[in-house]
Amino acid sequence: MGTRLNDLRQKEIVDTATGMKLGEIIDLELDMHTGQITALIVPGPNTVWGIFRRREDVVVPWTKIKTVGKDVILVDASSNNLLLK
Repeated sequence: MGTRLNDLRQKEIVDTATGMKLGEIIDLELDMHTGQITALIVPGPNTVWGIFRRREDVVVPWTKIKTVGKDVILVDASSNNLLLK
């Protein structure tokens, strides 16, 4: 069953270890040879009350995704290996 980018972008990314919301998808990384999604990109947290700017984006590798549900995508960020971009 296929999923559209727009459907993915409407889902909240949640860390299974802490229950913390990481944000909504703003971009994807694709393997151009296979066409598969390799990572989801979510915006980094805001700095100083969110007034000045936000931190670098967070890259969630596809291997960290545990479940894609109706409203949320559960990821395992417990190893704290999510990359900043």
